[in-house]
Amino acid sequence: MPRQMTLKVAMAKSQSEAGYGRARIDAAARAELDTDVGDVIEILGKRSVVAKVFKCPPEEEGQGTICIDGLTRTDAGVSVDENVVVRKCEPRPAVSVTLCPNIPEGKAIRFEKGIENVFLKGLMGRPLVEDTNIIVPNVALMGNRSTFCVASTVPEGPVMVTAKTEICVSGSPRKKSSGHADRQRATYDDVGGLSEEIRKIRETVELPLKHPELFDRLGIEAPKGVLLYGPPGTGKTLIAEAVANESGASLFSVRGPEIISQYRGGSEERLRDVFKAAAAKAPSIVFLDEIDSIAPNRDVAGGDAERRVVAQLLTLMDGLGSSDDVIVIGATNREDALDPALRRPGRFDREIEIGIPGRKARRDILDVHTKNMPLADDVDLDRMATVTQGFTGADLAALCREAAMRCLGRRKGDIDPHLPIPSAVLEGMTVTMADFGAAAADMDPSGMRCVVAEIPKVTWDDI
Repeated sequence: MPRQMTLKVAMAKSQSEAGYGRARIDAAARAELDTDVGDVIEILGKRSVVAKVFKCPPEEEGQGTICIDGLTRTDAGVSVDENVVVRKCEPRPAVSVTLCPNIPEGKAIRFEKGIENVFLKGLMGRPLVEDTNIIVPNVALMGNRSTFCVASTVPEGPVMVTAKTEICVSGSPRKKSSGHADRQRATYDDVGGLSEEIRKIRETVELPLKHPELFDRLGIEAPKGVLLYGPPGTGKTLIAEAVANESGASLFSVRGPEIISQYRGGSEERLRDVFKAAAAKAPSIVFLDEIDSIAPNRDVAGGDAERRVVAQLLTLMDGLGSSDDVIVIGATNREDALDPALRRPGRFDREIEIGIPGRKARRDILDVHTKNMPLADDVDLDRMATVTQGFTGADLAALCREAAMRCLGRRKGDIDPHLPIPSAVLEGMTVTMADFGAAAADMDPSGMRCVVAEIPKVTWDDI
């Protein structure tokens, strides 16, 4: 029986590791498990996954943590700060591995013969287990989050990809089963530059859902809601999705205009239905996007219908008890337009600003959106973070996408839309610094429309 121990899950510290099956543990844990860097461990959460051992960051040394990325956490069915059992694993050499792309049902990707060699090169020495998600290096077009499901392995159980492994790549998605990794879901790794905001939201949302006994012990009511406000494109919706997925809660996402009905009482009924469904599937999160459109200031709103919707929302939030396991997250870029009654304690207990990212945050966001990109050696993301003042997270995502499209434009002569993509074309695609520069020159940062000032780091040497 191999040695095993319990460790607390922590977030991966580098975006470049997302999807590559790496687990970082400290020296004491490596000694206890009788493992060294490069060995394989099995992580037992709600489900079992495998990963390669790496050294942990200095700040995690002695903390009893295991740093794994969001894809690995999703496959294991665990979230940050939860405990997992870890033990040493001896994977067998893989005879064959079958991979399926995580794309919508009914869609398909056409790969040219020989693409298996590209996959084999990217997966060499990688431990795999059936029914988990992986990212394959150099198999990500236009910066998309291209994940593949390990549909089957021969032999079964944990295996190691070797030079003799036969890789079978399907162009169609895997049929839904009792497995757990067939969806691409937002995780904290997908949210760049907002670590402090995520910490605050986790305190307000995750603790009441996972550990309500803490609030019972303190004799206080758990928070009922949190309001995210800030300019468009700064990541408010993405944060709500990531928190719901990481906490294991059901997410009921409603955009404000979707609630409005032309019939009298229809809007209030739709709101009641959302909260009723959330209570039935608790623990759950009700996410009200563009909440200012359904809960405007009643002193300013001209119609009786708007006032009734606001009153209904107030009633529903007041009716949430600590035992209901339902948290409300609202998002708006016009927080001053909300009805003041919503912003008192007991309804939206916490208001968190999601602002325009600074230079360091922009660098983190660029890491998120380029982690699957084949970047040329001349790409300087630090430089791009410096010259993109006023860019929101959505702007930076569009920048990376446009840079990738320019790369694609250079190779469009090598691509026949009626034939599978040659593996040589896939391997030869790299996004250059010139692609980023040209993309940035054509973009108008949305942050410049807001009253936000940032002092750039410009010296006389730059002139």
